Amino acid sequence: MEHSLDPGLYIVATPIGNLGDITMRAVDVLRGVEAVACEDTRITGKLMHHLGFKTRLIRYDDHAGEGDRERLLALMAEHPVALVSDAGTPLISDPGYRLVREARERGIAVTSLPGPSAAVVGMTLSGLPNDRFLFAGFFPNKAKAREDVLAELRSVRATLIFYETAPRLEAALTAIATHLPGREVSVARELTKKFEECRTGLPEDIAAHYAAHPPKGEIVLMIAPPSDAPDEALDVDALLRSELEVSKASQAAAKVAKATGLDRKTLYARALELR
Repeated sequence: MEHSLDPGLYIVATPIGNLGDITMRAVDVLRGVEAVACEDTRITGKLMHHLGFKTRLIRYDDHAGEGDRERLLALMAEHPVALVSDAGTPLISDPGYRLVREARERGIAVTSLPGPSAAVVGMTLSGLPNDRFLFAGFFPNKAKAREDVLAELRSVRATLIFYETAPRLEAALTAIATHLPGREVSVARELTKKFEECRTGLPEDIAAHYAAHPPKGEIVLMIAPPSDAPDEALDVDALLRSELEVSKASQAAAKVAKATGLDRKTLYARALELR
């Protein structure tokens, strides 16, 4: 870059695996800033070493307080400062939005450099409908929280995108199979790396594969949107009978209604017939 950078905040997307995905513009900015704010100085340090830069690194993660933010804001008011995450596009399920918000409120220039994002890469590989999609961050760790988020998003007519970790994938797929029966899922992992893969199918089938072949790496988990047509493969009686083994008719109807979106009163009447 022949000219120096103006003071301000530069949001810089970095590779999610393949270092060849760094953009020429990102390289120019990382070369020219006064400092780089990052989640983990060790991880960003490796990238900077690869690029041959010795730029000052400042840790800025989920534990950063107001004092840390104030020091960065004061620095970027006078100098160009970059913000990066460990990988991908900053602020996408990563710290940073408060820093951006306060910079804008103070009249500090904010520039965002587009680049790699695991959610977008996974979506393009999945084969699931991509005209509308909703990125929902990390899939919840607790069973009740998983059930709640699936109930909340069940009727959203868009492909749902979550981040997930390999050790929790089986529990996530089981929850989807239970609470969104019949929905296709796609699991994309090790994106842009040597062992990149993307599998699409029913969650129970994907879970069976990974039970036999334990996955590694970061995962993008996607769920197909609800079908406009009734799911002919959905066996409502089987779902009700399963719930009636452990619950009263009203409770069974409520659980199946929550999982399928079907009318609770109709399900209750049918549960009474099957009881």
